[in-house]
Amino acid sequence: MLSGKSPEILFTNLWNQYVNLNPAVAKIHALFSEREPEVINDHIALRTFQHPKVGLDKVAKAFEDAGYQRCGQYTFVEKKLNAIHLAHKDDPSQPKVFISELKLSECSDELNAIVEQEIITKIDDALPDSDSFYCSGRTWGDISFETYEALRQESEYAAWMYVYGYMANHFTVKVNTLTSFDSLQDVNAFLEQQGFQLNDVGGTIKGTPELYLEQSSTLAEKRPVEFVEGTKEIPSCFYEFARRYPMENGEEFAGFIEGNADKIFESTNMK
Repeated sequence: MLSGKSPEILFTNLWNQYVNLNPAVAKIHALFSEREPEVINDHIALRTFQHPKVGLDKVAKAFEDAGYQRCGQYTFVEKKLNAIHLAHKDDPSQPKVFISELKLSECSDELNAIVEQEIITKIDDALPDSDSFYCSGRTWGDISFETYEALRQESEYAAWMYVYGYMANHFTVKVNTLTSFDSLQDVNAFLEQQGFQLNDVGGTIKGTPELYLEQSSTLAEKRPVEFVEGTKEIPSCFYEFARRYPMENGEEFAGFIEGNADKIFESTNMK
């Protein structure tokens, strides 16, 4: 892993981790790269738990040290999530960063006990304050499919975190910058022609031009994961596609829409 505090290094670390785990993502990126002079990343997303040891402040630190600042706050009531997004202070061409956290205070005692005992207490005390926490993956050792299923019954988000830990759950192609596609609909049609399955929760396109943001995503590729009980196929990460529109003042919309993001989260669901 590269060290340092430049945005380029942060995203290189995350991208390498992401594509190494997800061969389908590498295939999609290659398909776009064959047609496009450049494939621009609009944003990435990271997950954590609302807990003093590992909360979103800890995940955001590496990006804030690299010149990012917080620009928006979001709440997802049904999924029991808080989120923020960050953008670079001086360079708007840098990808945005979306960080969410599961509100443990709103979850069951059973889920809290699992997260505390099987994840948080097993994270080295120094790691959340290090430069590499944001991409440290799963550092809590062996995992149980029974525990995964127990978490998933209440929170697909918590179950995904138990398996994969700290890494980008998606990167996002900025559709505005593509030269060979006229719309997000064209992008989706191309992906489906290539055999990729899209997240159709709430429709394959979430959002509208009137909301200044349209988004779609693949379904997370199921990958073999080693549990103590044996190997199981578990959804990993996905690829998102976003088209941003100019607002009434002429500036491109730079934020996120809670109603869109709520459906995008489900790209990593088992069902």
